[in-house]
Amino acid sequence: MKINNQERFTRLPDAILFDTDNTLYPYDPAHAAAQCAVREKVAKMFSIPPEDFDKAFNLARTEVKSRLKHTASSHSRLLYLQRMLEIMGLGSQVLLALDFEQTYWRTFLSNAILFDGVKELLDDIRLLGIPTAIVTDLTAQIQFRKVVYFGLDHYFDYIVTSEEAGFDKPHQAPFQIALEKMRPKGNCIWMIGDNPVNDIRGARENINAVTLQKYHAGVEVGVDLNEPDAVFGDFEALRKLIVKIGRP
Repeated sequence: MKINNQERFTRLPDAILFDTDNTLYPYDPAHAAAQCAVREKVAKMFSIPPEDFDKAFNLARTEVKSRLKHTASSHSRLLYLQRMLEIMGLGSQVLLALDFEQTYWRTFLSNAILFDGVKELLDDIRLLGIPTAIVTDLTAQIQFRKVVYFGLDHYFDYIVTSEEAGFDKPHQAPFQIALEKMRPKGNCIWMIGDNPVNDIRGARENINAVTLQKYHAGVEVGVDLNEPDAVFGDFEALRKLIVKIGRP
């Protein structure tokens, strides 16, 4: 663990916010497996090269994100797949879009594995009586499914999705709603996430949070305005930090 601002770690937090995707588990392997499953299914069904799927899907994703901007629905695989079918000249094909979406998320979840030490850390936090909340982008249904799939539904006190907040991070709304729900006793709030802009800068600028960035392959550590107060590679290091701070 690398601590950039030691003065921000002189006491235990009054509440801790957690990002989900690519913070509690590695996102990329699960996404790659899920995308491959959908690609193979579409290519086989319509007898097209995988490259044609990629071209149509990427265009669909770009269009949806351009239209919906920084909202939860801008991440919707269902909307991407619906638009992909339309781009392919097949119309909306709602039954197929639903089937492809289910293929994606079923494969995604079966390939998503929590980082080592996540549940142990959450046990430690719970024993200390520190309230916790998930603050995450994307729609509520799939994020709730992830939490239940990982067996984390009893570990967190609250969850705020960008669907509920109306905005993705780094907008202030998700962070503010989390604090409104939690009502922490003090103003020392920790934010644990992987994204240097959405999680780190967003939490610092909106709620003056102490920011901790989860680092692993594919993650860019924040610098300058996006620099976290601490960077950690595994959750065991975070457990040790909490023990150290809490020691009389």
